[in-house]
Parts: sequence; C-alpha cells; structure tokens
Amino acid sequence: MQNPQVLAALQERLDNAALTPSSYIETLPKAVKRRIDALKQLQVKCAHIEAKFYEEVHDLERKYAALYQPLFDKRREFINGEAEPTDAESEWHSENEEEEKLAGDLKNVVVIEEKAEAEETNVKGIPDFWFTIFRNVDMLSELVQEYDEPILKHLQDIKVKFSEPGQPMSFSLEFHFGPNDYFSNSVLTKTYKMKSEPDKTDPFSFEGPEIVDCEGCTIDWKKGKNVTVKTIKKKQKHKGRGTVRTITKQVPNDSFFNFFSPIKVSGDGESLDEDSEFTLAADFEIGHFFRERIVPRAVLYFTGEAIEDDDNFEEGEEGEEEELEGEEEGEEEEDAESDPKKDSSQPAECKQQ
Repeated sequence: MQNPQVLAALQERLDNAALTPSSYIETLPKAVKRRIDALKQLQVKCAHIEAKFYEEVHDLERKYAALYQPLFDKRREFINGEAEPTDAESEWHSENEEEEKLAGDLKNVVVIEEKAEAEETNVKGIPDFWFTIFRNVDMLSELVQEYDEPILKHLQDIKVKFSEPGQPMSFSLEFHFGPNDYFSNSVLTKTYKMKSEPDKTDPFSFEGPEIVDCEGCTIDWKKGKNVTVKTIKKKQKHKGRGTVRTITKQVPNDSFFNFFSPIKVSGDGESLDEDSEFTLAADFEIGHFFRERIVPRAVLYFTGEAIEDDDNFEEGEEGEEEELEGEEEGEEEEDAESDPKKDSSQPAECKQQ
C-alpha cells in the first residue's frame, strides 16, 4: 500500500467506480477487505455485549417496578373508591394560576354545586377511569366495539409484571375486573415473550430486545355472553331430497377481548402470511404501549394531557418533514396531496382470585 504505483491504480479504480458503498468495497484490495471482515467480527462481539446490557436493563426495570407498585396500588384505591385522598394528597396547583384567580368566584359556585351533586349521587372513586382511557386513545378505541364497552366499565386496574431473575425475558399485562355478568375471571392476562440476543443469520440487525411471541389466556364466558363470537343462521339444501334446513353456527366476531387470543408464532420455523405478520406486529405495539405509556401515565391519558403531548410531538415531526420536502422539490410539491394512510396452542388459564 506504500507503493505509489499501487496507490495510483487504486485511485483510478475508485474514480471509475459508481458511488455506492458496495461498489466501493469491491474495489478494495484483498488485504483491506480482510481487515474489514475483522471489524465485522468485532461488531458482532459488540452486539452480544449490547444484548447483555439490555438484559441488565430488564433487571433494573424489575427493581424499579417494585418501587412504583405502592404508588400504583394507591392509585387503584382512589380509582375504585377503596380509599379517599387526604387534603395534602389531593392538593394540585394548576400552571394557570392567574386564570384561576380571575375565575375564582365562578369556580366557588361550581365547586358548591359539584359538592352537592356528589353528596346527592354518592359517587364512588373515579367512574369509568380505565374505560375512558380506552376511549381517549385511538390505538385502543379502534379495537373496542360497542358491545365491549359495558364489560370494560368493570375494569378496575391494569398491572405490568416482569419475569423473575433467571427466567427468560418477558412481561405480562394483568387486567383486573370487578364482578360482572360477562365472565367469571377476576384477572385476564397477556404475556409477551422477549429476546435480547443478535440473530445468528443477521447479527447486525440487532437494536435491542424485541417481542418474539405472546400468549393470552382462556376467558370463562358466562352463557350467551361471549362477545368474541356471533351466531349466524345458514340454510342448507339436501342434494338428494332437495329439502332445505336452517342451521346455526358460531363465527369469530370483532372484539377487544380477542386481544387475549393472539396469533401464535410457529415453533417449527414456518413463516406467517403477510396479514398474520401485520396483526402480530400490531399486537406487539399495543403491548409495548400498555407497558411503557398507559400503565405508568394512566391519569394523563384519562385527562387527555398525555394525548395532547403525543399529538404535538407527531405534528412537529411532520412539519419538519414537509418543510424539507418543500426545499428539495420546489414549487411542484405545492400541488401534491398528502397521503392519509401515513397517518395454535391452548392458551394459559386466566387467574381466579
């Protein structure tokens, strides 16, 4: 490589090559390619170290989950009317202090009226707390059918549980329900199994832990109350006699509670079809959203404050993207229309408590 003639020949080959990474690599001498292969070996080792890092992060999440839980337990008590907050616990100062001061007299009237109404109706806890969150969050409201709503009004709490030390990495969502006319389970569970290790066939694709499978539970529906199926009538004609009879059969029905009967990832290495892969990916996204956003920040999704923050963040990203496109494309971009689309095995038994 120190020979001027060799360097000149290499430079000539580089000048003639197309300006793509792969074509550039092909122009390099064998000795240089050998060193690049050595760098890739180092990169694989880095990926395995990174995988161990995320395993320790999972252990840290478990540790802090135990610290959060007493606060979440108190949240459950306030929501379900099992306890009343003290004056100190319920004291909250709004950012708009001046507006509150100007509207003080009006607020006093409203407070008196609300107090009288509360005493009259004897409201317990925060009615429909979790159901309101489902209604507020688009990702969840799209799953909820009208006949799901009366059931979700019995939802009392959602908990996240992490796998124990030494166990395969996973987390579970626990949906705690009060007594209802629909099913006898007190808790419905959904477990997401995770993997934090580079793929042997594509180690450079590793970007941290990923959900690789999920497992629901069996819902013990009461007679005639299963909203995940519907009964249809179908006429059948006898081939020989020509007589017609009407039969009834049950077929799958859209419902949020299908969430607890997820598609199973094939264990024999067979790939899923495109629709199943899309459904599974959406399921994984919802699981992450419950774990990382809904459960930790429930009150802000109930009031809508977290949703406003999410919307503002997304709009900011789109605005920047449109501005960049306008600079690159010029006046032609003004007439372009935006694309609205941008925007198995037997499951485990649910808990009885």
